[in-house]
Amino acid sequence: MKILLTGATGYIGKRLLPVLLENGHEVVCCVRDKNRFPTGGIYAQPGISLYEVDFLNDKVAEKLPAGIDAAYYLIHSMSADSGDFEKMEAVSARNFMNLITDSGIKQIIYLGGITNSKELSKHLSSRKKVEEILGGSAIPLTAVKAGIIVGSGSASFEIIRDLVEKLPVMVTPKWLTTKSKPIAIRNILEFLSGVLLNEKTFGRSFDVGGPEVLTYRQMLLQFAEVRGLKRYILTLPVMTPKLSSYWLYFVTSTSFKLAANLVNSMKVDVVPENNELELMLGIKPISYKDAVSLAFQKIEQNNVVSSWTDSFVSSYSNTYMIEHIRIPKAGCFTDRRQKEITEDVDQVVENIWSIGGRRGWYYGNWMWKLRGFMDKMVGGVGLRRGRTNAHSIYSGDTLDFWRVLAADKPNKRLLLYAEMKLPGEAWLEFKIVSKDSKNYLMQTATFRPKGLLGRLYWYSVLPFHFFVFEGMVKNVIGYREEVV
Repeated sequence: MKILLTGATGYIGKRLLPVLLENGHEVVCCVRDKNRFPTGGIYAQPGISLYEVDFLNDKVAEKLPAGIDAAYYLIHSMSADSGDFEKMEAVSARNFMNLITDSGIKQIIYLGGITNSKELSKHLSSRKKVEEILGGSAIPLTAVKAGIIVGSGSASFEIIRDLVEKLPVMVTPKWLTTKSKPIAIRNILEFLSGVLLNEKTFGRSFDVGGPEVLTYRQMLLQFAEVRGLKRYILTLPVMTPKLSSYWLYFVTSTSFKLAANLVNSMKVDVVPENNELELMLGIKPISYKDAVSLAFQKIEQNNVVSSWTDSFVSSYSNTYMIEHIRIPKAGCFTDRRQKEITEDVDQVVENIWSIGGRRGWYYGNWMWKLRGFMDKMVGGVGLRRGRTNAHSIYSGDTLDFWRVLAADKPNKRLLLYAEMKLPGEAWLEFKIVSKDSKNYLMQTATFRPKGLLGRLYWYSVLPFHFFVFEGMVKNVIGYREEVV
């Protein structure tokens, strides 16, 4: 079968794609930017084709490929930093429906949120509205609706992980008594693939969840048990939603906008009411503790397929990558370092591809951490996003407080763009070049200042550049991982 997969570079989409390919389907991946779609490994399979479309734009450049049997709608905008995400989601859904109308598609499959409560958050109201839009045509809709998804790299998993692993004692708001039925990512993928062209599911909506009803407090404590940690939780009934949002923002890797939307949703019980899909498909739900354990197995094996931090939210324009991948020259400050590589070039490439995250930045890691802390204090992303995989990088990935613009391993070039709060724009490029039968590592930091404040910023950090960038270029060449 031929499947249309929207949100193909998102958290769920990246996990569902290999499942669809393993089941023998041909997959047309909807992407906003073909340049940030991975090109190696499973993504190089002949069963994948790309269709570039921005569902926030009413105009579609290319006609939809013919012969598509079913479409997955996995687009979500809750973490958008600007604009009205509810309006964005509605516009995206309507444009999606305009695209597939009269296409011959037999089924739409939508992953939404559980909306059984009388009072819903903006996030859940938006999810419900999208479901109504998708279900308003002659094409049968199958809605699979879930609450907390437990898997390595998911937003809820990483937030709980940050809280549990960093805070021996947690002072928390009263929404910790809110109930949910957390579900393992493996079960979500089983449900999404199981309903595919299953006529019994056409025109129906299903709540799905794990085997247990848990409060957020119970989830935190059970997570701690799995990790072998003793944690204490104190609940303050007077903590306001805004304070709760700041609490999540400063302690975890989430953005403030996403934290605020999550807090509003966390006040609403998300317990399934009609989980008959479990029996219909013969799926055995995984317990919360087992789901956490399975997630850490993936982390320990360095096999995390996707992370919520890598997703480009709808607040980015469709020219984001194109605009910044061309490093400007006029009106910029640069710091260029060049060192000869006298040993294994391939090892240096691997060192470049392993930069950031747990590996760090090869020199002055405490200064990088301090810069990340300062960024977090002024509303930036900080260093807590880390990286999805310890050794693999793709265009569009997050890398601490950088965004990967180009990850061209065959040509030995990595280009990063700063997403930290700055009075200007910054790029960091690593490139290996050959000259006169010798190999050199070229490391270039570029800063385009914005006004006088930007220039003052550059000169204020210039003394640190001498030590940090010089030490970094030397250690990228000289680093050798110890074999235990």
